[in-house]
Amino acid sequence: MGGEKSVNNKKRKIENWHIISFFLILYDIAAIHSAYFLALWARHDFIYSSIRPDFIDKFRTFVPVYSIVCIAVFWLFKLYKIVWRFASYNELVQCIHACTVTTLGHAVLINLTVGRMPISYVFWGAILQFILIIGVRFFYRFWLYEHPRLAAVKTKGRNVMLIGAGAAGQMILRDITSAKEISDRVVCIIDDNPNKWNRFIDGIPIVGGRDDILLNIRKYKVDKIFFAIPSASAADKRDILNICSETDCELKQLPGMYQLVLGQVTASAMKDVSVEDLLGRETIKTDMHEVFEFINGKSVLVTGGGGSIGSELCRQIAKHSPARLIIFDVYENNAYDIQMELKEKYRDLDLKVLIGSVRDSRRMFQLFRTYRPEIVYHAAAHKHVPLMEDSPNEAIKNNVFGTYKTAYAAMVNGCERFVLISTDKAVNPTNIMGASKRLCEMVIQSFDTKIKQGRAAEIEQLFTHKGVENADKDGTGAVYKDIKTEFVAVRFGNVLGSNGSVIPLFKKQIEKGGPVTVTHPDIIRYFMTIPEAVSLVMLAGTYAKGGEIFVLDMGSPVKITALARNLIKLSGFKPDVDIKIIYTGLRPGEKLYEEKLMAEEGLKKTDNKLIHIGCPIEFAVDEFLEKLGALMKAAYENKDDIRNLVEDMVSTYRPETEDTEK
Repeated sequence: MGGEKSVNNKKRKIENWHIISFFLILYDIAAIHSAYFLALWARHDFIYSSIRPDFIDKFRTFVPVYSIVCIAVFWLFKLYKIVWRFASYNELVQCIHACTVTTLGHAVLINLTVGRMPISYVFWGAILQFILIIGVRFFYRFWLYEHPRLAAVKTKGRNVMLIGAGAAGQMILRDITSAKEISDRVVCIIDDNPNKWNRFIDGIPIVGGRDDILLNIRKYKVDKIFFAIPSASAADKRDILNICSETDCELKQLPGMYQLVLGQVTASAMKDVSVEDLLGRETIKTDMHEVFEFINGKSVLVTGGGGSIGSELCRQIAKHSPARLIIFDVYENNAYDIQMELKEKYRDLDLKVLIGSVRDSRRMFQLFRTYRPEIVYHAAAHKHVPLMEDSPNEAIKNNVFGTYKTAYAAMVNGCERFVLISTDKAVNPTNIMGASKRLCEMVIQSFDTKIKQGRAAEIEQLFTHKGVENADKDGTGAVYKDIKTEFVAVRFGNVLGSNGSVIPLFKKQIEKGGPVTVTHPDIIRYFMTIPEAVSLVMLAGTYAKGGEIFVLDMGSPVKITALARNLIKLSGFKPDVDIKIIYTGLRPGEKLYEEKLMAEEGLKKTDNKLIHIGCPIEFAVDEFLEKLGALMKAAYENKDDIRNLVEDMVSTYRPETEDTEK
């Protein structure tokens, strides 16, 4: 009973809008009477005594009934449920439709029921009714809402230049104008369409195209620039944003077309312009149908699944309906984050998240024997160049022998495809990290060669602790028969936004007021976004036949100094004035530029123009595999001469020494 009483109380509760609607109804009744009386009065030169008595009688008989009909029609058109302080074009159209229906009804019904009235009475009555009905509603919006806000803008608002006079720009303009919490005001609009120049949108002038940006920044004393052309090509966006970055203005942009389609174009949706927007190329889009066919219904393992590349691999694999996704990582916090994300988004996904190290052969054998993954993306690795220069043995232990042990466990446990995530730093390496990744490539090439020769049993099972993970337990060699694992590597450069990327470092330095540190004024790098790189990695994995090193086309290289300068400008500062750029010198093992291929490697095309195959450099596989045992022993004994051993095995490795640095 108590619950029922509570519900009834809620139903009887009168809301504020009910009161407003009630007074609007009273006003509309008065307005309708006033409109048609004024029309009749005006028809007789505003002399009441001149009005014919029969006209007065007809008016008194018909208009009260007509006003009740109007209220009913207005109610059907929802004129009493509109939030009038946000009224705009749509609400105006609703009012026009409602008034049109009622006034046409008035003209017909009055003649059919009470008799003919003067045409001027009907005509001017309709116009006055429309003015009074519309006027009070939009006056409410302006006087009680717009007027105080506009007064505040004059004293404390910031001037905004809007780039884009299309649909998105108009929606942003409307949002800024109507939002009470926003004190900014749009003072001018830029658009490249000459047909729009010297015209106005909501009273704001369209002052010209992109070439007029700098002139009007000064003329209108602009503080902020909003870029609102979601359909702009990457090249146009780069050109316009480069012009804007020459100013001291705060710069924001609308993220994308989808927000326009969904009607989510608001000032609050504007995001800071990122340095990725200035790279000047279209986002790489790949047809993932082949990936879906490859992954669908299979068990997939991602090592290093909590890292930047690994976690994005997991996201994209989860989209393609795997039978099971296994995430393996040594760092529990990252693994937990991606686990929670995927559980929330893909509730039906068979997800296993395991903690462990790829250097632990017993753990790897346990994983493969328990879950039998059919596809492996091996992303686990130490990747930080300067740190690995200080701890070279760790680079060898984790990268080389972590890869070796994972690959071996995959080979003898029925894995179909093993994809190694490599790097352009493996090409002519000058640092131990790059050299270790080249050794990883050589490991998977060696495995592939031995398997194709039917000599997989000759691959020694390397471990630092002999035990239950021994593959050939019965000594018959049966485990090495019918091995069909295909081993491939995918090589690409730097990814924007990854752990260790220069962009987050630059942002932190700018937030602290500088300086921004760049190692060398001429240093260049290839860049790709994480989703782009991962999509191509997965696509390359579907092309594998075994032994290939796939090379991703990352476009033209970018100067790191240019990235730093653009990021400083986009943050509203002047490079070398507000924020200093200092050059710290190349770090140990760092090159001025990265290469995608070694000079000795050729380049073959695939069905995808962004994915190429580097023809592997031939090396003595048997000799290489024999030397791995000594390399592992030296690494685990933390020998000081580990670089010499690596140099002997990787012919293109040229470690920096004090002499070469001089």
